[in-house]
Amino acid sequence: MTSTPSQTHPFDLAELGTLVLLPWSSEAPDGGDMPYLLAYSLGDAEGGPEMTSAAVARLLASHGLMVGGQLVDGTAATGLAITLHVEDGQAVVGMPQLGARCAAPPAWLTAVGERGYAYLVFTTRPWPEGGPGMPIEPAALTAFVGAEQTLRAAAHIILPAQGSHA
Repeated sequence: MTSTPSQTHPFDLAELGTLVLLPWSSEAPDGGDMPYLLAYSLGDAEGGPEMTSAAVARLLASHGLMVGGQLVDGTAATGLAITLHVEDGQAVVGMPQLGARCAAPPAWLTAVGERGYAYLVFTTRPWPEGGPGMPIEPAALTAFVGAEQTLRAAAHIILPAQGSHA
């Protein structure tokens, strides 16, 4: 994730550590594929995983997103401070002063194109094993994303997709 400095942040952006965005799709209860996005930190900020987790929680709260709260339906909510653009085979998630871009697999692009949105899980739980450019086994992803500790430490948002492939 890239960042732009700002004087108005309630924390230092460096406290977030390395933020990662990971797309995947899987079958949903309605039988179609659901496009998911996982946003997390590696926990590698100078203050370690605890500081990183607290900084991610403050980031989410500063944009009205509650950790452990109810699902936020961005297709119905107005004024949501987080966006999803799908362009040139990539998912681009934006927040004021932050942006993340990642290559999206074809199945994810198809699913987001059919649904018009993606389900974002933005967790405060660090995952140092899920570093950018490192291969992630499906079982490891399932174990991390499906862990109660990960899900309870996350904001859950349905993000409407904008762009040429949305």
